[in-house]
Amino acid sequence: MIDIKFLRENPDAVKENIKKKFQDHKLPLVDEVIELDAQARKTQQEADNLRAERNKLSKQIGALMGQGKKDEAEEVKKQVGAQAQKLEELAEKEKELSEKVTKIMMTIPNIIDPSVPIGKNDEENVEVQKYGEPLVPDFEIPYHTEIMEKLKGIDLDSARKVAGNGFYYLMGDIARLHSAVISYARDFMIDRGFTYCVPPFMIRSNVVTGVMSFDEMDAMMYKIEGEDLYLIGTSEHSMIGKFIDTIIPEAELPKTLTSYSPCFRKEKGAHGLEERGVYRIHQFEKQEMIVVCKPEESPMWFEKLWQNTVDLFRTLDVPVRTLECCSGDLADLKVKSIDVEAWSPRQKKYFEVGSCSNLGDAQARRLKIRVNGETGKYFAHTLNNTVVAPPRMLIAFLENNLQEDGSVRVPKALQPYMGGKTEIRA
Repeated sequence: MIDIKFLRENPDAVKENIKKKFQDHKLPLVDEVIELDAQARKTQQEADNLRAERNKLSKQIGALMGQGKKDEAEEVKKQVGAQAQKLEELAEKEKELSEKVTKIMMTIPNIIDPSVPIGKNDEENVEVQKYGEPLVPDFEIPYHTEIMEKLKGIDLDSARKVAGNGFYYLMGDIARLHSAVISYARDFMIDRGFTYCVPPFMIRSNVVTGVMSFDEMDAMMYKIEGEDLYLIGTSEHSMIGKFIDTIIPEAELPKTLTSYSPCFRKEKGAHGLEERGVYRIHQFEKQEMIVVCKPEESPMWFEKLWQNTVDLFRTLDVPVRTLECCSGDLADLKVKSIDVEAWSPRQKKYFEVGSCSNLGDAQARRLKIRVNGETGKYFAHTLNNTVVAPPRMLIAFLENNLQEDGSVRVPKALQPYMGGKTEIRA
């Protein structure tokens, strides 16, 4: 969420940023929030003046009573009583105006980094770099669920009976591979200095609105009926929420955490061929990384975070590339984002397996995550990135390590987590 003071002083810059995000329908909101903010501040000033007048009159009452002028004191008391009612009305008006300002401010997109390419949607994202040689073997690569089924590693039919589309049973060595990848990712991040954490898998509504935009919330989150709780769509939500309403001593920054959790998503509007497999599903598990840091350090941490994902995939012999997300593809809270995509030999193209985002102080401002520094308090910057998210990771892993006889090679880095196995066979 943008600082209201910045918007007040730089309305044209905020409008230009909205245009870069191709959200022209939000342009009138800038003038609307400025007007509401002016009314709120005027109301607050009026209330402050009235409080000062009340204090003055209260002193008069004491003086008059001391002089034995009871009747005059009673008249002044009536004035104070009338002012009390007026103050109550002003307080209610100020609260109403402030709530309207906050609601609008939460829909105005964050100011994007100047380096972000301008584009309408993900089709205009810009390739940054490739890592590893994208190879296509001489033999045909089956669809990922076919690979799993031949290895007796997945049961989609039973899952449909139990929970419907978008769910699966993983079995045998494929289930073991799934857990191995998560465990390896956990240790990989611990070795890079991150603190391991298992967070709550449900969060309250004030945390949800603190970490994501309303559009994301509607498209992703499952609400627990009858309770103020939502199932998390990623552990980033509860991990950033961990610091809600806190003042962190500057000496304790950065906070670098890596977290495991199941994730639950509506996948509202999801469509296409890949939905028949396990590319888009309602439930999956993920290893995440988050950083809470000083503002001047967030660009450096942004580079480190996405590089962690690239390095991990390369240790598993999966070619990847990085894509700079264009302005129209950025969620409203994001300042800058890079997607990591893995090579698919079957499709002969890359597909997304992780996303790294710098949110500036947007989440910290909403959740009141402040830092106590030498020159005073300020809002922290927050960042997040996917380490691995099976089953997308499994799709990339299986396709890139599949052998002609249908077996799957297990890279050296993963073998200790697979009981020493060097390959998976039916």
